[in-house]
Amino acid sequence: MDDVINRFRAGDEAAIRTLYQRHGGAVFTVARSVTGDRELASEVVQQTFTKAWQAADRFDPARPIAPWLYAIARRTAIDVLRHERRPTTGGHAAETDPGVPGPSFERTWEIHEVRTAIDGLPADEREVVRLSHLAGLSHPEIAERLGIPVGTVKSRSSRAHRRLAAALRHLSTEREGGR
Repeated sequence: MDDVINRFRAGDEAAIRTLYQRHGGAVFTVARSVTGDRELASEVVQQTFTKAWQAADRFDPARPIAPWLYAIARRTAIDVLRHERRPTTGGHAAETDPGVPGPSFERTWEIHEVRTAIDGLPADEREVVRLSHLAGLSHPEIAERLGIPVGTVKSRSSRAHRRLAAALRHLSTEREGGR
């Protein structure tokens, strides 16, 4: 990652593409949580990476890049919303859609971290977690669906939960530190 950051700071186009591949989804999630709109969020993602590239030489490589990108995305999303809410030049009021407040930035970040941790599980454990938590199936139902013994489902579930607890431990530490 240090090589990518150094190339990014030097203005290398391939490095910004690599950062986009790694962080574009999370940046979109931040943008969507602020704008509440997929199209605006897509615009924010493009602007975020353009701004990041323009400011690459000012990025401190001793710090993690993800929070820096998310801060740019959040500020850019707010700017895009302000621009969208300006009155039109024809003198009539700007169009507005009734919005539903999205999750907070912290909640969006936690969701991203959980999804990333689940994606990092071995495929067999990831499937058990998905069927249990997202599809709402019981262990016997999962065993039947996958054609494996219930004991195997239980052991995969237990291993997956231990891995997830370890991978997400920083979330509880951050929450305790923020109190």
